[in-house]
Amino acid sequence: MTSSGLEDILPLSPMQEGLLFHSRYEQDGADVYAVQHVFDIEGALDGARLRAAVRALVQRHPNLRAGFRRVDSGQTVQLIPRQVDMPWDEFDLSSLPGAEAEAELARLAAKEHGRRFDLAEPPLLRFSLVRLAGEHHRLIMTTHHILLDGWSTPILVRELITLYASHGDVAALPRVTPYRQYLGRLAQQDRPAAEAAWREALAGLEQPTLLTPVDPARAALMPERITVELDEDRTAALADWARRQGVTMNTVLQAAWGLVLSRRTGHDDVVFGAVVAGRDPQLPGVETMVGLLIDMVPVRVALEPAQSLLSTVVRLQDEQSRLTAHHHLGLARIQQLAGLGDLFDTSLVFENYPWDDPTELPETGLRITPNLDRGRDATHYPLALIAAPGRRLYLRLDYRDDLFDRATAAGFLDRLTQVLDLVVTDADRAIGRIDLLTDEERTALLAIPHDIPAETETTLPGLFEARALEHPDAAAVICGQTTLTYQELNERANRLAHLLTAHGIGPEHIIALALPRSTDLITTILATLKTGAAYLPLDPDYPHPRL
Repeated sequence: MTSSGLEDILPLSPMQEGLLFHSRYEQDGADVYAVQHVFDIEGALDGARLRAAVRALVQRHPNLRAGFRRVDSGQTVQLIPRQVDMPWDEFDLSSLPGAEAEAELARLAAKEHGRRFDLAEPPLLRFSLVRLAGEHHRLIMTTHHILLDGWSTPILVRELITLYASHGDVAALPRVTPYRQYLGRLAQQDRPAAEAAWREALAGLEQPTLLTPVDPARAALMPERITVELDEDRTAALADWARRQGVTMNTVLQAAWGLVLSRRTGHDDVVFGAVVAGRDPQLPGVETMVGLLIDMVPVRVALEPAQSLLSTVVRLQDEQSRLTAHHHLGLARIQQLAGLGDLFDTSLVFENYPWDDPTELPETGLRITPNLDRGRDATHYPLALIAAPGRRLYLRLDYRDDLFDRATAAGFLDRLTQVLDLVVTDADRAIGRIDLLTDEERTALLAIPHDIPAETETTLPGLFEARALEHPDAAAVICGQTTLTYQELNERANRLAHLLTAHGIGPEHIIALALPRSTDLITTILATLKTGAAYLPLDPDYPHPRL
């Protein structure tokens, strides 16, 4: 690419900077930010005419021709060449039986998805047209996420339809709202005000919410998926409840996911990542703009045991609404302000995209339909929840199967749907009274260990000390990033028990424990039992008069 062949030079959005970092850093594993869309086309299709429409589409949107390169100043920019050679392949599988054709199509799509993009070499999108039996084709569009967000894809498809009908004549479409206008608006935002808002939003956050150990050397991996759909009645009831309370379905899902994470981690103050649209309604034409306008921001859900589920949802809606004007800041800077490193390793995406029903191409007799089941997209997070509204609420959980087994992953969705049902049936229930254990888990927790004879005269501290002697180096308690072995826990509890005994604590005494969920709480419980005293747990978040 030479300077004489350039049409434009653009800066990067915060989300593009993040994706570029992951692309450069994660060279060994799968390219999780390669996105693939598949479209079913029915009718007498002219492949050459469709290819010309694709060329016209890419020429119409300069940012679709972007390559990402570091210039002499050390800054990375988007270089937009005037022309690119658009990768286009055609395959004819019409002679194969149905099952064989589908298998070969899946192989071709997987191979195409596996070809890593070099972000410095445009174009960062490729097309494959596959002919199947009868008048049935599939169009496969593979692109890097750094070019497009989910909202842009339906826009591109509608424009492609129009360009096919017009034989590539761009005059059939309205004037483009350039992506550079969005980038220019980003540069005009009030950065100090945004930083102040995020500092306030994250003030007092004590720890990140991480479900897996931090491992910078972990190679990227395409996730496994589990999908569920709420039935139409449950979906309608949930949507009606949200409307009556004046909250969005997105907020309801965020609150529910926060509660699920809280139960998983034992923290009442949790954080996860959420994708925000980034389409400022004050920017004219933004609803038809093509590009990457989304961003990832942290969502903090502080759960108070005495507060109702309804109050939690309403409060979260208010908190998130106040941050809407500051979504532009970018995740890297927001995490710097929090001062805790990576704040989360799970994400939530609410995909409310403007997909139409199967579309009849004007004056062609063709019908084109997005095949959402065959698309591929992912993130670098170990756990990602994707939700899409409709007559049946669609929920998909993407998970790394080297970090979570399928039963554990399915458990996240089971608990999420439990909370969503509670929203409709018992929203006034206090957060602290919501039980998300399954029947199997409750039975396992309450079961009497079979390896302890009923006639054995022993105590809980005695059982613990025996286990500490047998397995001193085994993990006894894990809380966040802190792990205590049986030996470490026993030694800490002994020291505290001696201190309590020295203060006259023993049998018939009751020790009040006002501690958050932590390794210190477990140590203190064990130490109290070692003295022969009983303990009374008190939640530090309770109102002072109640304590």
